[in-house]
Amino acid sequence: MLESWRWYGPFDKIKLTEIAQTGASGIVTALHEIAYGEVWPIELIRSRQSEIADSGLGLHWAVVESLPIHENIKRGEGDLAPLFANYRQSLANLAACGIHTVCYNFMPLIDWTRTRLDAPVSRGGTCLRFEAHEMAAFEVHMLKREGAEADYSPEVLEKARAWHELSDENARQALLASIMAGLPGAYDRYDVEGLRRALERYAGIGRAELRANYARFLAEVVPAAEELGMRLCVHPDDPPRDILGLPRIVSNEEDIAWLLSQQRSRANGLTLCSGSLGANPANDVPAIGRRFADRIHFAHLRNVRKDPDGSFEEAAHLEGDTDMVALIAELVGEERRRRAEGRRDWDIPFRPDHGHELLSDVGRGTHPGYPLIGRMRGLAELRGILRALTHERARFT
Repeated sequence: MLESWRWYGPFDKIKLTEIAQTGASGIVTALHEIAYGEVWPIELIRSRQSEIADSGLGLHWAVVESLPIHENIKRGEGDLAPLFANYRQSLANLAACGIHTVCYNFMPLIDWTRTRLDAPVSRGGTCLRFEAHEMAAFEVHMLKREGAEADYSPEVLEKARAWHELSDENARQALLASIMAGLPGAYDRYDVEGLRRALERYAGIGRAELRANYARFLAEVVPAAEELGMRLCVHPDDPPRDILGLPRIVSNEEDIAWLLSQQRSRANGLTLCSGSLGANPANDVPAIGRRFADRIHFAHLRNVRKDPDGSFEEAAHLEGDTDMVALIAELVGEERRRRAEGRRDWDIPFRPDHGHELLSDVGRGTHPGYPLIGRMRGLAELRGILRALTHERARFT
């Protein structure tokens, strides 16, 4: 498996020289400065690619994360032909530069969602956390979303009421900022009123409608991706549940089976994110990896620890609820199968996803979830699993 590292380019506090010292060689990045729906110019792709490759550090641009999908496509709103054409052209430009793996998501309006960006960890450091009652307090008491109460248990709603009554304006603004933090490539950061207006544009769009819009997107872009030799791989919803009244349609095994069946092409694939899928108690992540192994083109490896009320936090990579050894064994087995078939694209890039803020990470101001030391610890632990698994296979198979 190709050891990779997410890098936000000129927006990242972490430098390529530091990434090289982690041992990773594949860079996962994007042109975050390009507005959603616009074509990625081949000149800018090559410029970013050269910045990485010409550093003399043995690095290369391995995966695009992400090539964002315009909200109008998700809503099925307006004349979409130019947006589909732009997306296909961006794919063609990436292919011309030799970059063939593209991670994206189909989460409406917002990306990953947490309510705390600096929850304390028992032995020191901080982690990202989703607190159910804080999310309920935001939806019910701050956003005042109609029908929000139905999404939470009475116990969570009571804790939400108490939190809101005790909170001051600073605490509420901090909660809003945490919820908005999962938009790394977008420039829009909503205040409460702005979020209300944005949600209104999704009125009447339920699960069936969003699925139909996603199926249309796949029909428009997957054939072009296949012709270009591209590997598109959708990222699961994070968290894997409806949120803010918006449907989420890439949250479990059934969802993944549905989306992969829409275009039965290797170009229509999956980013296996163990953290996102692992936040749903119904998901058996190694089993999902086993079932869809032949369509996994990229992996985000991290762990979560879940609470009964729907809260969860990001655990150390080997310490959460997901059996990481079993999951990586499935991915290694798939790589061996691909190599036996003689495929040139047999390797599965992975990156240590998120990480605790540890030691000198604290106060550095890196993107939430993307510190240096915490991810380097995760990469070292994942590398150990990989070495052990491949060593055993080499000796005994």
